[in-house]
Amino acid sequence: MHVHGHEVPGVDVDAETRCAHYGTERDVVAMKFACCETYYPCFRCHEERTDHETERWPLERRAEPAVLCGACGAELAVQEYMGVDACPECEARFNPACADHYHMYFEQVDDAGNA
Repeated sequence: MHVHGHEVPGVDVDAETRCAHYGTERDVVAMKFACCETYYPCFRCHEERTDHETERWPLERRAEPAVLCGACGAELAVQEYMGVDACPECEARFNPACADHYHMYFEQVDDAGNA
């Protein structure tokens, strides 16, 4: 599926990045994985559609775009996305439960050996 000009592979992906695993009105983000530099709607879609190990977005690249708003196509840096409840461009509401999975998408400070 192409969403706002970006390829977003996955399972039953719709025009706003919802997938078979996460399909609520607020599930309108896709995350870029460092291993393939590709946006996926969720970690489960990445696991099901690739044949390589998952590499989370590195801590040192947090200022680079790695989150795609499926509602408007804005690309957000991880530091812009984390902790907000809506897209800063179009104000589409994001699913607050996504924060429970940040560790699956983004390298964490503790992972990098930092305090």
